[in-house]
Amino acid sequence: MKDGSTIRNMIYVSLMAVVIALCSWLSVPTVIPFTMQTFAVFCALLLLGGRRGFFAVGLYILLAAFGLPVLSGFRGGIGALLGPTGGYILGFLLSAALYWLFEGRARPLLLLIAGLLICYLFGTLWFVYVYSSDGKEIGFGAAMMLCVVPYLIPDAIKLLLAFVLARRVKKAVKL
Repeated sequence: MKDGSTIRNMIYVSLMAVVIALCSWLSVPTVIPFTMQTFAVFCALLLLGGRRGFFAVGLYILLAAFGLPVLSGFRGGIGALLGPTGGYILGFLLSAALYWLFEGRARPLLLLIAGLLICYLFGTLWFVYVYSSDGKEIGFGAAMMLCVVPYLIPDAIKLLLAFVLARRVKKAVKL
């Protein structure tokens, strides 16, 4: 029985990593692409819970690190993860870790919001670091205006859609 449960968990984690990849390909190219990736990360956490959701996000990032074209624009590789926008991708893992750490002790919606804020903070700090290491200068405030402010409303909508969808899916399917 435990082996079946382990295999089932591995399948769920793998499927959600694929869903995150598919959603990353749905993008509008900008400095930081508008994608449905954030929506998929939220869904992974809400549907699978913190532990399995964390592993789904981690698997997705691992696939990108190995060079599979799972990131927006069909990109992959360490270079993409270490580039200016890679901090937001790595920030998804921090969001998932936060969700896992506080799951059951805080409301899921609040955990997702807190995780998104951590993702924004880490991603923006990373963006400033990488951008500035190329000899260009950008302040944290300017980076926030470029990399976060335009995404606040779309990400809030994605968060709410994921929350509604996950509630409905959980009623219909036992995960």
